[in-house]
Amino acid sequence: MSEEIGAAINACGWVAREHARAYLNNPHTRLVGVTSRTRASAEKLVEELGLDCKIYPDYEALLDDDEVDAVSVTTPNFLHAQNAIDAARAGKHIVLEKPAGINEEELDELGAAVEAAGVTSIVSFVLRWNELVVNLKRLQERGAFGELFFCETDYWHGLGEVIRADRWLAKKDLAGSAFLTGGCHPVDMARFLCGEIASVSAYSHHGLEGFEYDTTVSAAVEFENGAVGRISSCLEIVAPYHFNIKLMGTEGTALGNRIWSRALTPRQSDFFELVCELPDSGDVAHHPFQEEIDHFAECILEGRDCDPNIADGIRTSRVCLAVDRSAAAGGEAQRPRY
Repeated sequence: MSEEIGAAINACGWVAREHARAYLNNPHTRLVGVTSRTRASAEKLVEELGLDCKIYPDYEALLDDDEVDAVSVTTPNFLHAQNAIDAARAGKHIVLEKPAGINEEELDELGAAVEAAGVTSIVSFVLRWNELVVNLKRLQERGAFGELFFCETDYWHGLGEVIRADRWLAKKDLAGSAFLTGGCHPVDMARFLCGEIASVSAYSHHGLEGFEYDTTVSAAVEFENGAVGRISSCLEIVAPYHFNIKLMGTEGTALGNRIWSRALTPRQSDFFELVCELPDSGDVAHHPFQEEIDHFAECILEGRDCDPNIADGIRTSRVCLAVDRSAAAGGEAQRPRY
């Protein structure tokens, strides 16, 4: 492959604009074209960003274009897996919006297709590039927290422009669940910071009229390394968006950006604060898509896979599905079907 990666976008909604901006700002990527459910939405994105690119009549035409090396799949949840399968079979590298899939069967097929194709892939758990998360990971690697024994992560995003009963997001067969829709972010974060999840036990509450699934779910989790924790997703909070990260270890604690570490500062008398960008907005324009796309392009050019790749994203979806099974069974413990 040349030093220029031809990229295209499938579906021109809210998040697609951030993918497009990131491709435009990366020196190794060129935005070849876009497609969407309606031509009008594709034309709107092209006009808003002043793009000089093709508008394909459909996804098949996009995948048939030899100029396209990579595709961003930004469709609704229920289309993610099949769209990514089609891209893999066409030999395209893949940026897949979360979640990777919304049922076990399509996750099986997706994993097999991507492995067989050998393409580079990334699942858009974009908060991994948030400054707070980057700093927490670095502190963890330096031993600031010691051995983690507790991890709590939460996605709380109430009614607004995104969370609405009149959108596809409220339909179970299109979105999946509160955990697959939003809760997959804290599941990925917990796995990223504390390791693989072995078992979950969850309870749920239905509080939003028009939603076909329970809109608040809380899960107690056990990690494979013996640590424990809690992960929740709430779509009915009456408050601004909030994403919690709490870590407790044998040498220290992180409560968001408030840090206590006897390993780093033995004479510490109070929490100190990391002054950095926090994951405190649900607006996708606030999220670090540039860093994600930069990582994706770098991995393509270096012939390696991304972190998190689709295989990793599949494991996060399987945890979400285990949470849903547990909540449906009244809290009965469930193991993810890795």
